Amino acid sequence: APQNATAAPASPATNVLRPNVADTFAGTILGNPASAAEITSRCDAYLAEISRLQGELERQSGAATVARTLQPYDDINNLLISAASEFALYREVSADAARREAGGACEVKVAGANTRLSLSRKVYERLKAIDAGRADAATRLYLARTVGSFERAGVGLPPAQRAEAQALQDEIAAAGTGFEKAIADGRKTVTADPVELAGLPADFIAAHPPGPDGKITISTDYPDLVPVLTYAQSEDLRRRLYEANLTRAYPENDARLARLLDLRKQLAALLGRDDYATLVLEDKMLDKPAKVESLIDEMAEAARPAAERDYARKLAVYRLDHADAAAFNAWDNGYLGQQVQKRDFAYDRQEARQYFAYDNVRDGILGLTQDLFGVTITPWKTTTWHPEVEAYEVFEGTGPARGRLIGRFYFDSHPRPGKYNHANMINLRQGVAGRVIPVGALVMNLPAGSHATGLMEHGDVKTFLHEFGHMLHHIFGGQSARWAGLSGISTEWDFVEAPSQMLEEWVYDYDTLARFAVNAKGETIPRALVEKMNTARYFDLGLADMRQLALSNISLRLHQAPAPADLGARTRELDAQYNLVPLPAFAQQQDSFGHLYGYSAIYYTYRWSKVIADDMFTQFRKSGLRDGATALRYRTLVLQPGGSKPAAALAADFLGRPISLDAYKAEMAKDR
Repeated sequence: APQNATAAPASPATNVLRPNVADTFAGTILGNPASAAEITSRCDAYLAEISRLQGELERQSGAATVARTLQPYDDINNLLISAASEFALYREVSADAARREAGGACEVKVAGANTRLSLSRKVYERLKAIDAGRADAATRLYLARTVGSFERAGVGLPPAQRAEAQALQDEIAAAGTGFEKAIADGRKTVTADPVELAGLPADFIAAHPPGPDGKITISTDYPDLVPVLTYAQSEDLRRRLYEANLTRAYPENDARLARLLDLRKQLAALLGRDDYATLVLEDKMLDKPAKVESLIDEMAEAARPAAERDYARKLAVYRLDHADAAAFNAWDNGYLGQQVQKRDFAYDRQEARQYFAYDNVRDGILGLTQDLFGVTITPWKTTTWHPEVEAYEVFEGTGPARGRLIGRFYFDSHPRPGKYNHANMINLRQGVAGRVIPVGALVMNLPAGSHATGLMEHGDVKTFLHEFGHMLHHIFGGQSARWAGLSGISTEWDFVEAPSQMLEEWVYDYDTLARFAVNAKGETIPRALVEKMNTARYFDLGLADMRQLALSNISLRLHQAPAPADLGARTRELDAQYNLVPLPAFAQQQDSFGHLYGYSAIYYTYRWSKVIADDMFTQFRKSGLRDGATALRYRTLVLQPGGSKPAAALAADFLGRPISLDAYKAEMAKDR
């Protein structure tokens, strides 16, 4: 294993695993690297081993077969996935800047190694020579996808142009990592007088005492940002915090983003594509820009009438204090939404908030998973990178029937300075049948603790469940995978958000909430409150979805043209084509829109996955949200196969028909 890697502690009912050489090399992650130098040393060991294995494959002679050729390629691919994920984790969560920077630097190096592999003519020719006619369908699919990925990378170019492609990819990785680092480091604060906290929850006020100067400091971290924009009666405070949030990493990220867009355009041109959007879409479910444009327009046609109704309701409330207003401001949007829900639906989010303490929510989500999928989740005693990080193991079966270990995961749930400030799942180890147990980490930014310190918005509960949906896909999809490259979430990228978005539906289910949503007095959330929540939930769906379609439009269009001279102005223009609450003139959202690196042109993935999620959820609506037979069928047909079948086939297997937008359109029609 790499230097200083630690062995996982023994666990009861652990599988009899037979890791291969590459699996043994990767071992377990460094639970708490002591220094930047230790991270760099581990990085160097990874890169040396990847280079060694690639060299062996390039020198291979004789018959090219699945066992002799595709297996070594998958081992290299597996090490690249493990390394990229591990160093992304160190960049996102490490306690000091030096370790975060070391993780980021290693990400760039691993990306370079990945590009070198994808441009290796010798590896490509060995893979092309494999006769997979007698192989199983998943192996044939994996081989075809792999060969296609080499061709899209430019392996067919002359040597000088392959070198140019390598250099462009290296520069893209460096620019993108710098872009993401600036966002993580771009946390801002505003100060407020105590009187400006009027309307905010009592627990929020208690957690924000005045400093020696009598002022209160509020940050752009989500546990501060969301309550202020939702509850603060002070319009000026909302505006100040909104502006701070929408100017994070500005102006320094403008140059990085412009460079990133131009590099991607150069790469697309080198590879003979009209633009980068065309290139990146070729292996997706929606494989052409025209298909994405058509989807956005069809979804907007369904969402716009609902959004206009939402806007009219909010404007009516705004006019109670601004009689002649023709519009309201973006920083008023969340606050007005809460006011409409109170006035028109008798639903108060603060009333619901008291029932969602982090510790209880976490236990409730784990309990739901155990009940729905018939597994047991227990604490995992292992090294972690911060005292607040929690670790768990997942076993097949429950009670006396508890069987083999099938997965491990970490929760890094709470904000820290310099930490990644959104939410994601990192697939630290790909599951491979008989060889490797899947391991993942959730990185989130939720309040910590019980009712005194850890009260969450209902939307935070949804975020938690969404990210855990990715974890379940990673774990369940890593049980029967022969190939690391098809394990877990290794599906088409524009399908990967569907399982996590579908799981969000359980946060509106009373039987689910009643098992963990209790207030400080131990009282369970009232059924009547959940009924109000469900009545009010459809309000604002239209506006929210038009906002998401606007982000999809920004993501796509910025990758279809050279970087504009004024990125902020172009972003605001693209936003206004769909968003009914357009960005104000001071907004520089492009500089903190991290998905512009990770997702590039395909942010639409969230909307397309929403369509699929709504469609798949119709099966649970028919049978009941806690129906074990439907959950087992879903796990077996959608999650467990990982990427071993085309995503459209996975959904069709579960639905019994092709994917339809009907469920999405029906949901939008409920927003009245």
